[in-house]
Amino acid sequence: MDARKRVYQDDEKSEESSDDENYVPYIPVKQRKKMELQHIRKRLMQEEEGSGSGAADSSDNNLPADDGEKEEEEEEEEEDIGPNAYISLLDQHSELKKKAEARKETAREKLLKEEQKILESVAESKALKGVAELAKGIEYTDPIKTGWKPPRYIMARPKAYHEKVRKKWHILVEGSDLPPPVKTFREMKFPKPILHALKRKGIEKPTPIQIQGIPTVLSGRDMIGIAFTGSGKTLVFTLPIIMFCLEQERKLPFSNNEGPYGLIVCPSRELARQTHEILRFYMDQLAADGFPSLRPALLIGGVPMKEQMDMVRRGVHIVVATPGRLMLMLDKKMVTLDVCRYLCLDEADRMIDMGFEEDVRTIFSYFKGQRQTLLFSATMPKKIQNFARSALVEPVTINVGRAGAASLDVVQEVEYVKQEAKMVYILQCLQKTMPPVLVFAEKKQDVDAIHEYLLLKGVEAVAIHGGKDQEERIRSVEQFKNAEKDVLVATDVASKGLDFPDIQHVINYDMPEDIENYVHRIGRTGRCGKTGVATTFVNKTVDESVLLDLKHLLMEARQKVPQFLATMQADNEIYLDIGGEVGCSYCGGLGHRIANCPKLEAMQTKQAANIGRRDYLAHNAADW
Repeated sequence: MDARKRVYQDDEKSEESSDDENYVPYIPVKQRKKMELQHIRKRLMQEEEGSGSGAADSSDNNLPADDGEKEEEEEEEEEDIGPNAYISLLDQHSELKKKAEARKETAREKLLKEEQKILESVAESKALKGVAELAKGIEYTDPIKTGWKPPRYIMARPKAYHEKVRKKWHILVEGSDLPPPVKTFREMKFPKPILHALKRKGIEKPTPIQIQGIPTVLSGRDMIGIAFTGSGKTLVFTLPIIMFCLEQERKLPFSNNEGPYGLIVCPSRELARQTHEILRFYMDQLAADGFPSLRPALLIGGVPMKEQMDMVRRGVHIVVATPGRLMLMLDKKMVTLDVCRYLCLDEADRMIDMGFEEDVRTIFSYFKGQRQTLLFSATMPKKIQNFARSALVEPVTINVGRAGAASLDVVQEVEYVKQEAKMVYILQCLQKTMPPVLVFAEKKQDVDAIHEYLLLKGVEAVAIHGGKDQEERIRSVEQFKNAEKDVLVATDVASKGLDFPDIQHVINYDMPEDIENYVHRIGRTGRCGKTGVATTFVNKTVDESVLLDLKHLLMEARQKVPQFLATMQADNEIYLDIGGEVGCSYCGGLGHRIANCPKLEAMQTKQAANIGRRDYLAHNAADW
């Protein structure tokens, strides 16, 4: 038995050694077929030559081949093995990677061209100008001149110094002949009453948007201001207009039925009231110190028009208004913009999105001359910026942080909560922080249901939405601001620009339909350098594209991304950041590109439906 085993092992060893000696490298099937074809071709050629020549030739063919022919055959055999037979796998991998990168670049270029076409197709062909200006072809080429100049020592500093200041405060500026940044309110040449009033409000130093924005406005330049919520944008346009009106009043006092010199348009009544209160505060401080008395007027819906008209008849310097009421009063010649030279659109992108675009264009047509135009918002997509520039003269775009970015002072928490458990879970969330707390919901009926539930549970709460009368809305906001109530439940009317400085916590009962509203909502907390918490309830009813936008917004702000969001992937995730443009250029969402924008799709569907309805109505009218 041992002898047989030994013999068997010896046979195996001999076979292995013979295998090593006769080893032939592996040849792929494709190459083998190629080799076989070549051998067949050779055999056929030899047969043809043999039939055409004599016996001598055939005898010569039987002779051994010379050395040159052998070398040629060896070379052919080497070629048959394959072109990459002697290239390492690492080199092959790098070569394939380069080819893939090249293919990817061409795909990206193709995608960028397609997106540019889409953006051009949805861009407004009609400029944001007044009817008379469009009809007569009036073009203003030079910005308005003002009497303000920064101190000489600031003007004397080199451009490199100003760039260093902008870089330090993360201020991005676009435009020609840029005004220098000014780091203190005293250097901005505000009078002492204004400086004392700022200190009373706890404002010691200007914020980044104010460092660059206030000198730009005081210089008379048109401006697009973009900064995250709670960054002090309101002072950028209110303080300069007060100074301009003060200058006009000193030169020639405003008489009855004269004015306004400045107009500020806001998308909501609450924001208009807040802006009006800020103006009155600083104007009262100036009057108390012996400066000329300035008069602001508030024109909003829900308030008797007679009270507003009495104010306008006395002569006003600044009007703060919502588009609807302002349009009505302009149409009835109750207000004129003959001497108005200053226009500010606060939350400009929200106003255009809310359907006030034609109203804004009509308001422009009431101006009798060139005006200084300012547009401000926390979220202003590229599409809105391009559209807005048509109304501006040599504009300066000031951007502190990405347009549409969330404030880094807000801790964002996203939780998966079933629809039926939301109401109960609000009570648990209220335990996270001390009051005051803001609760947002999309629908009016949800606001009323949450308000009723909280009152039944003993929570001091008030509610506001578009369905409530103006007196109740004013009373609710004042009670909340004065800390008489702990919770304010609201629709998105409270998310646009309202300043609640001490808000500890924002609860989103539902996720908004677009990410811009989410940014505005959570921006009610974490204002002016303070920190806050934002809790958002999501579930399977939320659209996937909105969740993807939310995921990328959380990643950008370095917030904790919950597992159910982290696992979500977009089909074209690798193309979310290309061509220097992050996310969608139409709505500003980070989780998709313009080709897959749900907001654009909804807008196009709505337009198609309206066109169909208009045709149907016109057809019926013709029949009648």
